[in-house]
Amino acid sequence: MRKQKGMWIAMKSRDVQTASVSVVGGGSWGTALANLLGTKGYAVDFWVFEPEVRDAIIRQRENMLFLPGVTLSENLFPSNDLAAVVSDKDLVLIVVPSHVMREVSSQVAGIISPDSIVVSASKGIENQTHLTMSGILMETLPQIPASHLAALSGPSFAREVAMGVPTVVTAASRNKAVAGFVQQVFSTPSFRVYTNEDLVGVELGGSVKNVIAIAAGVIDGLGLGLNTRAALITRGLTEMRRLGVRMGANPRTFTGTAGIGDLVLTCTGDMSRNHTVGKKIGQGMTLTEILAEMRMVAEGVKTAKSVYNLSRKLGVEMPICHEIYHILYEDVPPKEALRRLMTRDLREELDDF
Repeated sequence: MRKQKGMWIAMKSRDVQTASVSVVGGGSWGTALANLLGTKGYAVDFWVFEPEVRDAIIRQRENMLFLPGVTLSENLFPSNDLAAVVSDKDLVLIVVPSHVMREVSSQVAGIISPDSIVVSASKGIENQTHLTMSGILMETLPQIPASHLAALSGPSFAREVAMGVPTVVTAASRNKAVAGFVQQVFSTPSFRVYTNEDLVGVELGGSVKNVIAIAAGVIDGLGLGLNTRAALITRGLTEMRRLGVRMGANPRTFTGTAGIGDLVLTCTGDMSRNHTVGKKIGQGMTLTEILAEMRMVAEGVKTAKSVYNLSRKLGVEMPICHEIYHILYEDVPPKEALRRLMTRDLREELDDF
């Protein structure tokens, strides 16, 4: 299928059905999304880093390393050849850990078609540049117009998506037609996709909520109550919104799936890796000990550093995120961090924005 100068707004519904797609990233979330597309009927070229993951999918139709117990569609075609996977595709979905987004996307810069729509399902903020994932892609893929970039985000544990549990997410792009195309590609009877033109808000919501989820885990690890968790989620949402508005986001985005929806899930769900990290810290383990046990990435650990430095640079008050940074990187005891939060100067609840 050829497009005229990348004008997706002219695409007809039948083009959605015949689109060529690829998924870059064979972790649990990448596998779940690739399987969703494969089950829907797309032939999915699927890049995975580990040869053993490729072989297991080919032979057993299962990603035993990152999503064990889920039988994968025959429409998934795993490969370790990144160039072959992304070449001449209508849509390329990138689902790699945020700290390797720059490296991986740079490798495809000379290969990917300038007409491709590139969708990020990775959540994080780069430590060095404080860029979201779309910001990184704008730098590493200069041939891709900014209007062809999108993000997929929302409350969605990979295993539940793979099991067909009803899930609702958001496809965000500054180009309404592109967001609509992504919506049509990914929507199924069990995976409902809304659209949003607020790309920065959707990406920030999906990133900052991971830091707040670590805080929620700390609360549970300390054995505190539901009152404390409710307060944390509420004030955490305030911090997400503050940073978002300062960076030009629509405040209403944070009342949607990529904001409060994702925040509630990661702060309360047992499958949240970020919550797990926080809970173990609250129980007395060190970050080094926790990370040594984990194969999959807890994005909030690195994002906490980005949010701390970015918020200080922009002058945005984010006390919960700052205390998580102090716990993770300065060994502040969790109980001391909690005391500092609870004894801050008293103030009005509502901000000016």
